This record gives sequence, C-alpha cells and structure tokens, in this order.
Amino acid sequence: MDTILDLYDIQGNIMKHYPESGFIKARYLFFKVNEGEQGRTFVSEIRRYITSSAHWTTGDDTTTGVAWPDATTNIAFTYNGLKTLGISVQTLQSFPDEFIVGMRGRRSILGDDGPSDPERWDPVWKKEIHIFVSIDAPNDDALVKRFNEILAIITEKKLHNVVLLDGHRADQGEEKAYQDASVLYENDIPTAKEHFGYTDGISNPFFKGMTPEMGELVGGGKKNGINKLGYGDPELASTWAPLETGEFILGHKDEAQEYPLAPMPPLMARNGSFMVYRKLHENVGKFNAYLDEASRNFPGGKELLAAKLVGRWRNGAPITTFPKESEANDIAMKRQLAVYAINQAQTPAQKIAAQATFREVNKKFQAFDYNKDLKGGGCPVGAHIRRANSRGALEFGHNNAFDTPGAVDNRRRLIRRGLPYGKADTPQSNNGNHGTIFMCISANIKRQFEFVLQQWINYGNDFKLANDKDALLGNHAEVNGKGNGRMVLEADGESGNPPYFLSDFPRFIETRGGEYFFIPSLTALRMIGDGIIDPT
Repeated sequence: MDTILDLYDIQGNIMKHYPESGFIKARYLFFKVNEGEQGRTFVSEIRRYITSSAHWTTGDDTTTGVAWPDATTNIAFTYNGLKTLGISVQTLQSFPDEFIVGMRGRRSILGDDGPSDPERWDPVWKKEIHIFVSIDAPNDDALVKRFNEILAIITEKKLHNVVLLDGHRADQGEEKAYQDASVLYENDIPTAKEHFGYTDGISNPFFKGMTPEMGELVGGGKKNGINKLGYGDPELASTWAPLETGEFILGHKDEAQEYPLAPMPPLMARNGSFMVYRKLHENVGKFNAYLDEASRNFPGGKELLAAKLVGRWRNGAPITTFPKESEANDIAMKRQLAVYAINQAQTPAQKIAAQATFREVNKKFQAFDYNKDLKGGGCPVGAHIRRANSRGALEFGHNNAFDTPGAVDNRRRLIRRGLPYGKADTPQSNNGNHGTIFMCISANIKRQFEFVLQQWINYGNDFKLANDKDALLGNHAEVNGKGNGRMVLEADGESGNPPYFLSDFPRFIETRGGEYFFIPSLTALRMIGDGIIDPT
C-alpha cells in the first residue's frame, strides 16, 4: 500500500530542496522570546507565511497544490524556546534527551573541540535562542521583502519581547542580525559548489510518500536484496525501494517498523521532525596547500587526489562510476547546463521543465553503489561520501553489499539542506567569513546525525580504519601548525597503483555555531501559537 502524506501539513524544507527550484538565496533568523504570550502571538502571525510541502502549481489553478511562492519561509524551535512558549512540562519531558541538552551540551560527542569549541563560536550562539526562521528566495529583492514582512509582525503587533538576535560574524568582522547564505557564483553564473570547489548537495534520501519531483528513488532509496537467511525475492536484488518515512518524519513507521521516539501528544509530533543547524567555517588555504603538497608524488595528480579524498570529482561526478576525469567532465557539463536552465527560467512552467531535465541527468550522480569496489581501489573506503553514506558497503565480504535488507546505513540517512555563506577572497583564505551552513533533518538526532559524526566521521573502526578520521570533516588535532590526520588510499587493481599513504591532515573545517531544533507540522504550529497543547 502506498504511503500518502499530508503535504499541506508538513513544512516545505523537509520534503523540498529549495535550490533545485531556483531558490538560491537564504537568510536565517534567530529569535529570543522574553514573554510567552507575545511569543505565541508571533508564532500565530507568522503562520500565514510558512511554506508547506504541497505541490507548487504553474498556473492560476491551485486545486492540485499551491501557487508558486515568491519566497519560502519555515520555522523551528529549540527546547528552551518551546519551554518559554508555555509548552507543558509533561510534553517537554517527552522530547529526546539530545534535543533537550542541545548542541553545546553534546560537544564532546560531536568533536567540537580546539578551534571548534563553543567558546569560539559566533557571539549569537552564546545567547539563548528560541526560534529559528529561514527564508529562501530566488533573488535578493524577494529575500529582503519577506524579511521585512516578518519584522513587520513584531512592529505592528508591538511584540517588543520577541527579539531578533544579532551576533552573526560577517565578511569584514562586523556582526549582523541574521545569517546570509547563497550559492556561489562563477563569472556571475550561480553554481552548486562550496568553497573547496566541490559540487555539493547532490544526493538526498528518497522515502515513502515523496513524489518524483522531490527526489530520486534510484540512489536515494535503498537496495532490495536477499538477507543471509535467504529470504527475499531474487528478482528485486537489482531494484531500489524508498526508505521508510519514519526515518525522517515523526508519527510514521521507520526501518525497524517502529514509530520513532517523539513528543506527546501525538498531534505535537506527527508530520514534524528534528533539524541540526551548524555553521561550518572552511579553511580554504589549508586545504589547497595540503592538496598541492600531497599530490606532488601522487600518480594521477592533484585533481585525482582531491577526488579520492571526497569520493567525487570536484564537479560532483562519483569516482566509482567515472574513474576518468574526462568522463566526469562530460557528464558534469550536462548537469551544469541543467542547473543553469533552472536558474534562468522565467516562469514556473519553465522551471518545472528544467527540473525534469536536471533530475534525469542527476541520476548519474547518485544512482551508484560500491558493489564492484568493496576494497576501495576506485573510491577509497575512507572517502568522505563513503563514510557519510556507505550505500551498503559495510557488509564486508559479501558478493553483493546489499545481501542484508535494512543494512545499518539505512538507519543513518540524513536529509541535507543549507547553502554556502561568505566569500573566500583568495585560494589562500583561512581567516574570514566563508563556509557552509549545514542543516540536516531526521527523526532521530542521536541515531542519525550524532552517530554519523561520532562513529563514521571522527572514528574509523566500522570501516576497518582504526582511529582514522574523515579527511575533510574530521576534527584533526594540530600541534605547531601540523595536523595528525591520516588516510590510506587502497591499491587500485585497474591501474596497478599501490596503496598511497596520506598523513598530517590539519583541521580543514571548524564549527562556528549551531543548535538542535524541532520542526513542527502546520497543525502543531497552530497548537503552539494558540497555546492548546494538552499532553494528556
């Protein structure tokens, strides 16, 4: 039986990846509420701007969806925010422990030490944050208009106890009252790249209830297969199935056929989810300098080494599918043209047509696994995308890496959102204000986000890599300017190249702030604003 979701009740940032619809600018706002009644009024008033996951229509007929928005708006809450808004103690205590404690309190699990220590975060994160509001738009004018509309709520309703927090470090060291984010441009053309030069945001999970325009089943779902006891249909071994909805949205069954831990009452949780927000500074100069030095004696040169570290060529093509840079460049050019067409489209109909072309090309970038590369000769076992989503390759020793349905990585998937921020002025830029706003959405922060970061990014044992950390995201320690990170690039039987040993990785990425948030459904949002949540 097909899963049918109430898309009008689910916030849009859960189901939709806005940049794929040309919403390439963003502004993230954080509020503190000093008085509960005014906070609830703000929540009630902002509801009219909140974007749902309903289908966006292309004409005047909105019977099959909602009109294409000029800008999107979504909202989420911290534990302290819900407490200040008057949520009952019984409901508050039903939230998971990691959400209650918050990101700062989980810093040892997340590896936020040294330059990533919370004491070094942007000043805004040293304040008590209650409400997160995100605005995504196709251009600056639409972004600013929606920003002003939200602030007008506070002015017109005289909500002086709802305070927009400042303290976001900006380009020249000044502090802003919001976090700007945007795709990066090359020759005035928007790209999908981040500051290290890699195409980002390619692959996201596909789960039951999603429609084709929301993602890609092949590569985004899970492989059907035969488990060790022989159960399963051999004819399904090469097909893909959507993941269970409950891995990402509360109130629905997950991969264990259980309902994920969620707050009470059920209406508070159903169709909601949890979001992780992290501001990640990128040490562009350190990364480029390391690549220059480490590639001096590496067969294949600098760009192949860059591809080995991440698992994708910098144009986004997976190295396990496109081992030759020329092949990767060909398919990447097609994808780039498709992205350009989306951003150049003038009407919703043109955007929808461009999106269809993009999705067809993008399959090549996410419809792959490591069945033919279990030993890592093509894509190293420790490559970043392989550690973040092993695509069944942790089933060491099997001829088919998906012999076990419900493999461990199906329980660790994350919906990725966010955009780059700032600008790295030169290839040597380390200081300054440039990086990525990383947001991920899942039903269980501990089992999904925290597990991936602690066990797969900052520890290598599951991959038989001992204590080796992810080269790109690992919290490598540095002494006298020299890092202690290391990585082995396995022998490549195709080329005949022997193993290649890398060492002395510094910390390429530093945390500059973040928090855990609860994204309520539209129903729960109304209940929060009206103050009518009854835990019994």
